[in-house]
Amino acid sequence: MTVNEDTFTNWKHREEIAESMIPIIGKLHRERDVTVLLHSRSLVNKSVVSILKTHRFARQIAGEELSVTETLPFLNALTTLDLGPSQIDIGMLAATYRADDRGLSVEEFTAEAVAGATGANKIDRRESRDVVLYGFGRIGRLVARLLIEKAGSGNGLRLRAIVVRRSGTTDGADLVKRASLLRRDSIHGQFQGTITVDEANSKIIANGNEIKVIYSDDPTSVDYTAYGIKDAILVDNTGKWRDREGLSKHLRPGIDKVILTAPGKGDVPNIVHGVNHDTIKQDEQIISCASCTTNAIVPPLKAMADEYGVLRGHVETVHSFTNDQNLLDNYHKSDRRGRSAPLNMVITETGAASAVAKALPDLQAKITGSSIRVPVPDVSIAILNLQLARETNRDEVLDYLRNVSLTSPLKRQIDFISAPDAVSNDFIGSRHASIVDAGATKVDGDNAILYLWYDNEFGYSCQVVRVVQYVSGAEYPTYPAPLA
Repeated sequence: MTVNEDTFTNWKHREEIAESMIPIIGKLHRERDVTVLLHSRSLVNKSVVSILKTHRFARQIAGEELSVTETLPFLNALTTLDLGPSQIDIGMLAATYRADDRGLSVEEFTAEAVAGATGANKIDRRESRDVVLYGFGRIGRLVARLLIEKAGSGNGLRLRAIVVRRSGTTDGADLVKRASLLRRDSIHGQFQGTITVDEANSKIIANGNEIKVIYSDDPTSVDYTAYGIKDAILVDNTGKWRDREGLSKHLRPGIDKVILTAPGKGDVPNIVHGVNHDTIKQDEQIISCASCTTNAIVPPLKAMADEYGVLRGHVETVHSFTNDQNLLDNYHKSDRRGRSAPLNMVITETGAASAVAKALPDLQAKITGSSIRVPVPDVSIAILNLQLARETNRDEVLDYLRNVSLTSPLKRQIDFISAPDAVSNDFIGSRHASIVDAGATKVDGDNAILYLWYDNEFGYSCQVVRVVQYVSGAEYPTYPAPLA
């Protein structure tokens, strides 16, 4: 047999194994509310090729490729356990098993690693929490996709309604157009599932989920209990109100908490999931998820501060254009955003640097920031230039950040890529808040420059949903626990 034939046979064998994993993953998810992860990436509803690619991408700390032949035994071991609702990372199980020298079998090791989710220790399945989206633009529709994806499991959130302004068309035509925008997206592709419209009842039905579309120009005019909505979390995607007084307008009958998808002003807490979400007070009703750029820079900034200390820093954001810019030159209240977005690089302001202080109050370093909008529709890059408290070298920093992305509590926020030819389009659809580009990283003594890619639409929307899950109590624990 030739080398090429060997390679092809090996591929077909791995395809066969990945195919056998799909029904096991699906059954654990449907029947026990167990979400199977591979280094923080969900394997639920993934294709054979997607499972194989995820294994290839999620390399181990030693740089060795993770194979389905390694993870399948751990997946099979999970089926023998009396599991309760949880998230279980078979990539982490395989990695920690490699390092374990006690001679335990895969079954024994798995049972020990996920003991908190089994038998008498397992938690009860939680009822899904009602969610309302106020506004249905770029972020609103992506958050909707994520909520629909999670519906049906105890670890999910139930999208009950979308509130939009009345348009000039009739409600029926308006509804069809909004459903179409949810169904197809020029950047993020087709919706994964089916969408139909019930014009008579003003509903969009997505993958069997009935979503009421409420028309209102005034948040104080809506009584959500009239639609059977109770104790809901409302996500404001409009950015129209950013202080406590304005956002409190949403606290209507049926609404328990309000989450803003923009930086909050005044005493509104700015939350970056993975960094300070555990500081949210149980009785807090108004929360901000800060900005996409704040979510991109704060997790790696925290990681660097924890390990090396940070004395000062500057972030330069090269940001994709957004809907608040003009397609062609026209009047705009901002100095430069009136110039054509797809034809120019546009210097503009960013509040991300000042927002760092709210998310990392213990960080004493001064962080400054500036931004340039560029003619791409999605994915941005933050260049984080740091003066560290001690000297280091490039290899040490890269090894550290790679480990953070694989095993730390920030592994859902920070990703790591070493591809030498990576460009912005490669990160469309990334669920991480920030992706460290290893090839671009520069370190010289106490100076480190990190290049951090981020999908400013989808990655940020994932962070928003994580905050919603956390405040709703619908975020199940992950096993094995991330390394501190």
